Amino acid sequence: MTDHRDHRVLVAGETLVDLLPARPGPLSAVETFDRRPGGAPANVAVGLARLGHAPLFWTRVGADPFGEFLADTLAEEGIPERFVERDSDAKTTLAFVTHDASGDRTFSFYRDGTADTRLEPGTVPDATLAAVDRVVCGGVPLAAGRSREATRDLLERARAAGSETWFDPNYRPELWRDDDFGAVAGDALAHVGVLKATTGELRELGLTGETPTELAEAATERGPHTVLVTLGGDGALAHATADAPWGPATVEHAGYDVDVVDTTGAGDAFLAGAIARATAGDCSLENILSYANAVAAVATTATGAMAALPSHETVVGVQDSA
Repeated sequence: MTDHRDHRVLVAGETLVDLLPARPGPLSAVETFDRRPGGAPANVAVGLARLGHAPLFWTRVGADPFGEFLADTLAEEGIPERFVERDSDAKTTLAFVTHDASGDRTFSFYRDGTADTRLEPGTVPDATLAAVDRVVCGGVPLAAGRSREATRDLLERARAAGSETWFDPNYRPELWRDDDFGAVAGDALAHVGVLKATTGELRELGLTGETPTELAEAATERGPHTVLVTLGGDGALAHATADAPWGPATVEHAGYDVDVVDTTGAGDAFLAGAIARATAGDCSLENILSYANAVAAVATTATGAMAALPSHETVVGVQDSA
């Protein structure tokens, strides 16, 4: 068993199988798919490992062939097995992905009662939460099952233990037809230190503002000391209050020019990059944003959310060549 003291970050959330189409177009017109490991928190965990900061990862997959595939993938990437749970009574989630001509994607989830909806509160001990520097949660587990309570519990206990909490709402409208995303995910913000979101997600959380900066400022009034706003091809913006470890600031970064193949997982790559720089002790919000954008840029240059997650050396090369 890997000692939790060897790891400074704990990531929590879903691991699933992405089924990627052989060509762009609607799901009804696609005949063949490639199986790839996915799930936003899983992408973040693997991204951190490749950047030299292998985290603990609390997730739950089915005790089925898809679950075995995912567990083996995580192990190969250097993710400790300690909190990778196998559920003998539930299947592994599947997500069919479709792309339009520009590379943007939509998802169709098969997630009714699957393993990642069955996380149990209290699974991660208080001692582990006190030992890590950061706890990172995604919003998908809030959408269904016991995982909603488990995610709330984890954020609350991590904050109480002194860990810096990071949250990606990862809004997927297909998963929120029966619940109010803004109310459920919005309640979590009181226990969040760093929020990473798109402008659309900030508005879905019930925040108002004409510009990304105004939306970020509004979000800090709900709890987070720092808001990282991803802007797609336009880069990203960060807004922090005086409570942030890097001090009060509002900074922007235009991103990097790359040949985009697939945008799936770009936001997860960005988040992994931001966490990696913070974990490395970088207290410059400008540097964190630049590095996160470089990680995200590289991640769009190949198909699949995990396939193009880069090493630290690759990221530095992109920054140096810009």
